[in-house]
Formats: sequence, structure tokens, C-alpha cells
Amino acid sequence: MSEESEVADDEAEATPETERGEERMREDREAVRVIVERSSEARRHPDDVLELAIEAGLDQLGRSTLSLVLSALAAGGIVGFSALAVGVVGSLGSEVRLVQALVYPFGFVVCIMSGAELFTEHTATAVYPVLDRRSSVRALLRLWVLVCVGNLIGAVGVAFILDQADGVIHASEGYRQVALGMVQHDAKGILFSAILAGWLMALGAWLVHATPPSVAQIVSIYIVTFLVGIGELHHSIMGTVEVALGVFGDSVAAVDAARTIAIAIGGNLIGGSVFVALLNYGHIRRSRE
Repeated sequence: MSEESEVADDEAEATPETERGEERMREDREAVRVIVERSSEARRHPDDVLELAIEAGLDQLGRSTLSLVLSALAAGGIVGFSALAVGVVGSLGSEVRLVQALVYPFGFVVCIMSGAELFTEHTATAVYPVLDRRSSVRALLRLWVLVCVGNLIGAVGVAFILDQADGVIHASEGYRQVALGMVQHDAKGILFSAILAGWLMALGAWLVHATPPSVAQIVSIYIVTFLVGIGELHHSIMGTVEVALGVFGDSVAAVDAARTIAIAIGGNLIGGSVFVALLNYGHIRRSRE
């Protein structure tokens, strides 16, 4: 048999005789590609994650002032729903720390998955472009100030709304307990607690970039914020809602609330920038070299 006849026979065998046969061949071809693409999404190389984080940081650094402020206001308000959940659990008489920690992440999950600008995300994410010399320190400080101020205003605003709605919610006792727990520590305790919280929150932002868009991202956010809750660590924005509720309920002095949040902001910055941004960038770029 000639080579031309063999080729013709092979082509005839490969040619589908029915419409379903054609669909089956197409599915076989597409199945290989889908499997490869899903496998590549399941685990991302650290260098790819860093590039994604840098691009995300550049995107945020390039946003207009109005856009950042409005998004930050929304984020500060959304996080307040975590304070609502924790306060309600506390007011029901539950003194089990674990129960409050289980509901603590709810507002954070909604906030981060909605894309609103949360300060403790950017303690690391916005630093990567600066470390990679794609942006300036001035742009970084602008972002931090705008997002932090917007978050704080949003947090105080939602605290006021929660306080006014307490005739329906009935969580004032839970709010009081949480607020007193926030301000009762000395400056050193608050600072190191906030460093741990900032570290965890920045790791959460990193994990969101490291996982494909799926339930895994929600789980990542839940895990890190659960740890913040179970440790009763000082998160500057969530803490603002909590201590503001204490001020509105006359259980916490305004000066003590301001002192606690100021220290928490500094600690969150250290935790996110040093323990996540610098270490991640350093070890990944070093491995590339």
C-alpha cells in the first residue's frame, strides 16, 4: 500500500461519521486544554503571585482621590458588620471566645470580596510597587492617608448608626464589653497586638492573590480574620468601630479610644509592611536571582 493510501486511510478514520462524533472529538480537544488551565490555576508560583500583587498595588496607587476616598468610606462601614455580629453574640450572654471569633470575619469577607479599599490590605499590597521601583514613596503615603482616613470616617459613621439602631439590635452590652477590652491594655500590648493583626491581614491579601477566584479566597480571608478575632488582636479599622460604640455608649473615654486606634494604626503598618511586604518581596526576588 502506498504512503498516500495510508495517509488517506488515517484521515478517514479520524473523520467523524456523525454529528455526535464531531462533538466528541471537539470535547476531547477542549478537555485537555481545560485540565491544563485549571491545573495551572490551582497553584500559582510565588513569583507570579508577587507580580499580581504589584499590579494590584499599581492599580490602587493610580486611582483618583475621590475614588479612593469613596471606596475607603464604604470599606470602613462594611467592616462594621463584624462589630454587629460580635456585639450581638456578646449580648446574648455567650462568654465563649470561640463563638465571637467565629462571627468576627463576616464583615471582612464581605468587605474584601466586594473590592472596597481596606487600610490593612494596603499596608503590604501598595508597598510592593515601591520596592520594585515602579512607584514612589510619595504615592504610597498618599494612598495610605486617603484610605486610612476614609476607613476611619466610615467606621465611626457605621458605629453611630449601630448605636442609634440598638433599640432593635439589643447589642449594647456586647459592644461595651468589646470596647472595654480594646482600651484596657498598655501601649506596648496594643502595639504588638496590632503588629500581629497587621501581619495576618496582609497575609490575607497575599493569599487572595495566590488563590484563583473561588471559595478558596473566602476561606483564606476567613482564616486570617478568625485568628485576629480569636486572639482579640487590635485591628485599627474594626477597632475604630468597636471603641466608637463604646464612646457613644459612654463606657469608654474619647481620649482612650483615640490613643488605642493611633497605636493600632502604627502597629498594623509595621506588621503588614515589614513582616509581609519586605519579607515576601525579598525572598521571592532573591530566589529569582
